[in-house]
Amino acid sequence: MKSLIANLVSKALDQLIVDGLLDADVVQGPVIERARDASHGDFATNVAMLNSKAAKLPPRDLAAELVARLPASAEVAEIQIAGPGFINFRLADNAYHALIPEILRQGHAFGRGRIGAGKRVQVEFVSANPTGPLHVGHGRGAAYGAVVADLLEAVGYEVHREYYVNDAGRQMDILATSVWLRYLELCGEALDFPSNGYRGDYVWDIAATLHRDHADDYRQAAEAVFDGVPLDESAGGDKEAHIDGLIARAKQLLGDNRYRFVFELGLNVILDDIRDDLHLFGVDYQEWYSERSLVESGAVNKVIDRLRDAGHLYEKAGAWWFRSTAFGDAKDRVVVRENGQTTYFASDIAYHTDKLERGFDRVIDVWGADHHGYVPRVKAALQALGDDPSRLDVLLVQFAILYRGGQKAQMSTRSGDFVTLRELRKEVGRDAARFFYVMRKCEQHMDFDLDLAKSQSSDNPVYYVQYAHARIHAVLRQAAERLIDIEPSEGMVSLERLSETHELDLLKTLSRYPEVVEAAATQEEPHQLTHYLRELANEFHTYYNAHQFLVDDPVLRDARIKLILAVREVLRNGLNLLGVSAPEQM
Repeated sequence: MKSLIANLVSKALDQLIVDGLLDADVVQGPVIERARDASHGDFATNVAMLNSKAAKLPPRDLAAELVARLPASAEVAEIQIAGPGFINFRLADNAYHALIPEILRQGHAFGRGRIGAGKRVQVEFVSANPTGPLHVGHGRGAAYGAVVADLLEAVGYEVHREYYVNDAGRQMDILATSVWLRYLELCGEALDFPSNGYRGDYVWDIAATLHRDHADDYRQAAEAVFDGVPLDESAGGDKEAHIDGLIARAKQLLGDNRYRFVFELGLNVILDDIRDDLHLFGVDYQEWYSERSLVESGAVNKVIDRLRDAGHLYEKAGAWWFRSTAFGDAKDRVVVRENGQTTYFASDIAYHTDKLERGFDRVIDVWGADHHGYVPRVKAALQALGDDPSRLDVLLVQFAILYRGGQKAQMSTRSGDFVTLRELRKEVGRDAARFFYVMRKCEQHMDFDLDLAKSQSSDNPVYYVQYAHARIHAVLRQAAERLIDIEPSEGMVSLERLSETHELDLLKTLSRYPEVVEAAATQEEPHQLTHYLRELANEFHTYYNAHQFLVDDPVLRDARIKLILAVREVLRNGLNLLGVSAPEQM
């Protein structure tokens, strides 16, 4: 609908240029908006105000010249000039009627666009450390990232979905050491488990696999393990120094090969679990990108050398610092520690440099809101390396807080006291979880109401939308039981009978769907689509309660069946973009 008005206005502008009232080099094209007040019509444009200076005419006068040159259209019922120079358009009913055969013809393709055609976008999301199962906090980033990627693809972008695997660094060493210490306990060694170790049951499970397959092959006496290790916090020491000491002892006592085996066992078991969890949640990737590959390929050292050669690094207290304050960051950042080890930040620089070198037009990172401080430093590094930081878009997602029985559930991976994404999916179902996770802007806090997500009532938004789709199928089944032919006629036949207020309201809402998809994609706001689907479902339920569809009048019945089939198509398309099913029965 918007394109119809834009085309008419563009032709009028072209005629103004031909008539010498506007210069083609300075003319500003039409901006078409839906009217906020229905009494003003359906669409409005401020094109006369945008071009009045260039035309050397008052906006209302230029608007009159534009209106005089608008091509005739049977789909436009009324045109008015309002206010300082707005042009308002009211569409004829037949313009909305024409939408129905278009929806039915396009089917799954309806609502999809081409604004991103020829452009490549990478979306990196979740990327949780493989140190434990995904919890419900990670689920929001998973749902949000997946829907943003699908929306971008729906408007024509070539989308590459990627998970960055943090398979190097201290946290993975803590996991490996935690697994080994639990293994030692299974071997019969009595020890005090470190306060900073990973404590979840999954660590016991991995340790049990190691013990089952290798018996005492990896056993060391507890006294030897803790010999010379700084005291833990519970004994008056420092928990960080304690766990670092245990990591060093594990590497020393096991040796490189056996330590690497424990390390890889923990990594692979958890990573496989994460892959499986995400797949069952409807989230799949084109690539799982290894942080360790950056280190082993020399990419991390390469970007450090580039920064050093460009004069953006300086040495202080044995460490190398990136002068990120020169590029707007709050403080300078360490890239190489005193012990010579590179930092996570150094790996992040190398990773983002690699992303841009792979030729993506845009790079989108979906991070937890607790990583907000990383945004300016990564952009600063890209700028220092000569890349365009505007190509990187970081979307910060607040973790969802799960409430069960009115009580807040804890989600600490380290302590092991958390609710997994798998548990949530099994309890409320994938559909409810996916829908609920994207109902709000990503930066807004979210309380996940478990009881509401499981309820079968109109208060449950996903149930309400799915029920609208199922109700349409119920009508079709009723027709089959009554031996009523519901095969709709083609084209515009009978559609002039759709004149009820509920029907025209439904048609106007259906017409907005492509605009909603485009806005949700370009603004990276999936919640716009959830809100739209709830509105469409509400209008359908209202229509369902007010009118009969399988009426005796075959012409009216044909028109109404066409309308509800169009509603079904849009509901199904929208739910599909959210990764939510469209059931035929509920």
